[in-house]
Amino acid sequence: MYEALIHQIEEALARTAAWAETGWPVTFGFRNVAVTSLKEAQALPKNAVFRQEAINYWRQVELTAEDTSVYGRKAIDALRQGNIESAVNDLYFAQYMEKPFAEYARTWLPLYDALHAEAGSCC
Repeated sequence: MYEALIHQIEEALARTAAWAETGWPVTFGFRNVAVTSLKEAQALPKNAVFRQEAINYWRQVELTAEDTSVYGRKAIDALRQGNIESAVNDLYFAQYMEKPFAEYARTWLPLYDALHAEAGSCC
């Protein structure tokens, strides 16, 4: 019944799992050095002043990806059970947790909006 939405959420889960690996442009330090992934952050010289800041940022991205994915999987389960209201709620939490990185990640808000529109007035 909601197979297209389930497929979109599954694709979002795959993208989310790669956030810290594929990354996006973020700069650190007074020279605005671009560090675009967790791997790049970990490869910085140990004496780089902003190394720990970059590692912490990308680890937070990784943790946020894990947290949002929990709700993405819950939404899939809810849709398979025909419970669109619960799925809307689950994607609400996913997009809410994504907010600190939403400008770059752009994953859960579009799905939440699509599912909310699909649900109509129920939610």
